[in-house]
Amino acid sequence: MLIDNHNRVINYLRLAVTDRCNLRCNYCMPSEGINFAKNDKLFTIEELCKLSEIMISQGIDKIRITGGEPFVRKDLMVLLRHLKSLEGLKDISITTNATLIGPYIDELKALGIKNINVSLDAIDKATFERITRRDQYDTVHNNLIRLVTEGFNVRINFIALEGQNTQDILPILELAKHYNVCVRYLEEMPFNGGSKSFKTIAWDYRIILAHIKEVHPDYYRLESPETSTSINYKIPGFKGTFGVIPSFSRTFCGSCNRLRISATGDVITCLYAKASTNLRDIMRGADSEEKIKEQVLKAIGSRAKTGFEAQEKYKGVFSNSMTSIGG
Repeated sequence: MLIDNHNRVINYLRLAVTDRCNLRCNYCMPSEGINFAKNDKLFTIEELCKLSEIMISQGIDKIRITGGEPFVRKDLMVLLRHLKSLEGLKDISITTNATLIGPYIDELKALGIKNINVSLDAIDKATFERITRRDQYDTVHNNLIRLVTEGFNVRINFIALEGQNTQDILPILELAKHYNVCVRYLEEMPFNGGSKSFKTIAWDYRIILAHIKEVHPDYYRLESPETSTSINYKIPGFKGTFGVIPSFSRTFCGSCNRLRISATGDVITCLYAKASTNLRDIMRGADSEEKIKEQVLKAIGSRAKTGFEAQEKYKGVFSNSMTSIGG
């Protein structure tokens, strides 16, 4: 079991399989992209399989596959098939932009991997294309509806961006009226490859809730696990639910049970902290399993208590792009 220096049990790993993405969302990176890692700097699928086994042996029982966009990797299903075979792993989930998932939906369903988070920051096509700088709306929408209608547990992650998409906050909520999905509104975070800086946000979770309340005053709060990052709600008559994630306000830090490992091997104990260590070269050396275990224990033994504490300690962390740190 992994227990950090604040007595929090760490059982949830966000494992990035690539830093590449086929979209260019303007809140994530500059239009020209970032300096993506060369292939030899990324974990191979075999290394990711081995790393997952090691982490599960240390007490990780939930793994979320992230990127970049995970399905940019053509061999991703090899990893997912392996994860399904591992004892002790209770939950496998994926975060995707839903542009490339289409050909894999049938096998994901057959494997029983049904927890899918879809990043979708607009329900209006023109707004979507303006934010993502790509013409992929129809593909994303079609894949989203297919996932929902085929019984996947779909959560839609919508980042509220001042001056860009807040007019879509209420329209995208209509998906939860007609489908059993959870629409989750995230506060914007300053991890955008250095293309923008800010110290406050106009659309924090309280403002988002107040905006929804104007039209749906009878929504009520649902019970959520202590470690949940989202505060979840139900509107009477809606098939689905909605939630808010205070990612900038960081109200959930006290119960954080997450660890991140980037596609290049960086161990990240908090989004607002810099990497604690790198596991890639260790993985490729002798006695890798024991050395990786030692480094993971060392990393979680010196975690910041909150994102605010980490931000104060690690200057310059906002120059990172979200795609390079695994979301």
